[in-house]
Amino acid sequence: MSHRRRALLLGGLALILGGLAASSIAGREASLSRRVGELVNVVVAREPIDAGMQIKPQALAVRRVPQRFASDGRIASPDELQGLRASVDIPAGTDLSAAMVGDGRSRPAGPPIRRGERIAHLVALGSPDLVTAGSRVDILVTPEPQADERGQTVLALEDVEVLDAAAFTATEQAPSRGTEAVPGDRVAVSLRVTLRQAVYLAAAQDFARELRLLPRSDGDRARGKVGLRMGSDFR
Repeated sequence: MSHRRRALLLGGLALILGGLAASSIAGREASLSRRVGELVNVVVAREPIDAGMQIKPQALAVRRVPQRFASDGRIASPDELQGLRASVDIPAGTDLSAAMVGDGRSRPAGPPIRRGERIAHLVALGSPDLVTAGSRVDILVTPEPQADERGQTVLALEDVEVLDAAAFTATEQAPSRGTEAVPGDRVAVSLRVTLRQAVYLAAAQDFARELRLLPRSDGDRARGKVGLRMGSDFR
């Protein structure tokens, strides 16, 4: 066989094998596409976005993922997020979905509770005009004194976030441990706390003589006075 015929034969064989390989790859790609779906756009957080922050274009990126792995309610384009704010804390690298964003006026389904947190519900003395959702408060507890003890009030918790609040409108409040209810406006609140704090507040509401909410000014996040006490002799 001449060199020319051998070259033509090998060239033809290469073309046949290449076509078979291409056909096999195309078949595998088609099969994979049928299983996971076509590639779709998903908007992802390029950097962390805190709850309540307006979502800016520079904080976003777009990646392509198989439709099967795209989350329900996915955001396909950064344009869909114009003017919206994060309803929850969004870590960097998270695929954004409709449940994570809002217009700042509508509230997400349930408060954004993070790992290790709880919601404590209680009724305490306080101003319904000042203790509102989104504000922060300190909590004073006045235990019911024993017969041989002097009364005292303690600063129990500081800088607690109020998730929800409403004026307490019950016609009368059951006094604790047989004592007269302390007069004054009351507020029913939901607070973001730790588990330990939630247990403490539940016990305080059951057994203390009085709980009082002290509103904080915006931006005041100072701490370090928990345990501060004042006795009935004001010393």
